[in-house]
Amino acid sequence: MKDGFLKVAAATPSIRLADCEYNAGAILRCMEQARGQGVKLLVLPELCVTGYTCGDLFLQPALLDAARSALEQIRAGSHGSDLITVVGAPLRHGNKLYNCAIFIQNGVYLGVIPKTHLPSYGEFYEGRWFCPAPAQEEDMRLGGQTVPFGTKILLCCEELPSLCIAAEICEDLWAANPPSVGHGLAGATVIVNPSCSDETTGKAAYRRQLLSAQSARLCCAYLYADAGDGESTTDMVFAGHNLIYENGVLLDETSLFQNGMAVSEIDLSRLAYERQRLTSFPAPSSGVYRRVPFSLSVAETRLTRPISPRPFIPDAQESRRERCEEILSMQAAGLAQRLEHTGAKTAVIGLSGGLDSTLALLVAVRAMKRLGRSMGDILAVTMPCFGTTHRTKSNAQQLAEAYGVNFREIDITAAVNRHFADIGQDPENRDVTYENCQARERTQVLMDLANQTGGLVIGTGDLSELALGWATYNGDHMSMYGVNASIPKTLIRHMVAYEASVSENETLRHTLQDILDTPVSPELLPAQNGEIAQKTEDLVGPYALHDFFLYYAVRWAFSPAKIYRLALYAFGEEYEPQMVKKWLVSFYRRFFAQQFKRSCLPDGPKVGSVSLSPRGDWRMPSDAHATIWLKEAQSL
Repeated sequence: MKDGFLKVAAATPSIRLADCEYNAGAILRCMEQARGQGVKLLVLPELCVTGYTCGDLFLQPALLDAARSALEQIRAGSHGSDLITVVGAPLRHGNKLYNCAIFIQNGVYLGVIPKTHLPSYGEFYEGRWFCPAPAQEEDMRLGGQTVPFGTKILLCCEELPSLCIAAEICEDLWAANPPSVGHGLAGATVIVNPSCSDETTGKAAYRRQLLSAQSARLCCAYLYADAGDGESTTDMVFAGHNLIYENGVLLDETSLFQNGMAVSEIDLSRLAYERQRLTSFPAPSSGVYRRVPFSLSVAETRLTRPISPRPFIPDAQESRRERCEEILSMQAAGLAQRLEHTGAKTAVIGLSGGLDSTLALLVAVRAMKRLGRSMGDILAVTMPCFGTTHRTKSNAQQLAEAYGVNFREIDITAAVNRHFADIGQDPENRDVTYENCQARERTQVLMDLANQTGGLVIGTGDLSELALGWATYNGDHMSMYGVNASIPKTLIRHMVAYEASVSENETLRHTLQDILDTPVSPELLPAQNGEIAQKTEDLVGPYALHDFFLYYAVRWAFSPAKIYRLALYAFGEEYEPQMVKKWLVSFYRRFFAQQFKRSCLPDGPKVGSVSLSPRGDWRMPSDAHATIWLKEAQSL
């Protein structure tokens, strides 16, 4: 439960139809398996105590009495454990029979939730035996206890307030207005669904879509337990398709026809933050809901859920290609609109031969194609100085030639040396002034060329640099439209690689690949033996780590301790713990200290869920103190 993680499971026990004692044993074995994996919430299928397809046997008192006896057996087996188990059984109440989900923990029945929507079509005839859930919440007697009974019941954890559980049963989810909508609006963060959904062609895919959409719409975790082959009788087949979703994302699922157990960890603090952040998600209004408290022992949850070390980049190759194409199209559309609206005659780009300026050029080329304009309307300028290497300068020129854009080389060495003389800067003093003078001279040249040609300066700085403040104020920090402003460095690498993979120009592919192989550098310090002497990641740390920190600090507001834990888990042995801590501390120090640069950013297209634009995406005072975050990070 530490950091808001809760291990949960959805499982399919191997049952026999109408053999309640046997089924109780199968359910107890599932519970034991779940406890062995540290599970705190286990969901089992609809009517799993008797079997769903018992038909008119549901009207036999012998079966119903056996079901109650089996529930008592399961309740007794839950003693001594805080595992919450949700089982399905038919229960009589007030001379009616209900299809129910029963919550059991540590020898106690916590609540009974009856099914609301009873299918009576095709192979399903529930209305023949069961009564829909009553409109009002009541109490029922079960096993000598007085137990809450009804659909509007929330089970709330005393130790973890963000854990609030509610239930709907199978067909309830397929209804036009599922009960889970009301549950979510009342504050439920976890919806459990004991189900018995028969398997037909294409139904598994539809089931995934439905669960993904519902969990995303409600910003909740959704646990779906499906009946398996023990139900496969007469004209229906059941596959035991168990799924765990969190806010639209599939965390785990079982293979069809194997009666397995899906296990993962849901992140309750993440769900709570998302609901807090979204103004369209109303505050809980649970006046008509009955809140039932329960307790869980607090312990650290061992993580098994997928956490990518590169959260901005899809894992699957095809998804990466689609993402890259989508983002390039968005960037180009934004730039095309700005060029057309301003009547700009040119797009002026400082082309260094590095990743960022390469991507900016790719975007400009697409924008001009979108507008039906000549590539000659792009002016690419390389401005060699003290640290420029032949490799980067050559790559810049080859790029410009490959795309057919105008290209100019303006050596700024003399201008920078003259400026050194003007301000009394010793050229041998390789301090921040030495470096920033070059960056600001380059920006001045680009701005003036834009004036000369009636154009706009296209910014090349990326999201990672903005987060760390790795930009010269009023130097490369400034432009007239920053096309890369919301794209992190790790993603830019994949976008350039994508362009190389789809290009039919062999020279262009070779050039793009060499740019990918070139160390990231501002090239502001003199080269050593013709090679880059200043490598950015040696100075500010690995961009892979910083992009990971940025994603979880800004998008999800995770604490430094939780980010550290996730980084160690996601990266495995790629980075030592002390290195992760070192750069995490550095990230927070730089992020807070450099906010003033982000407070006056140029316009630029937002392409993802993380952006640092001061015009809505990230509003932070420039003089905020990092004390709280640094104290926690340094104590790790």
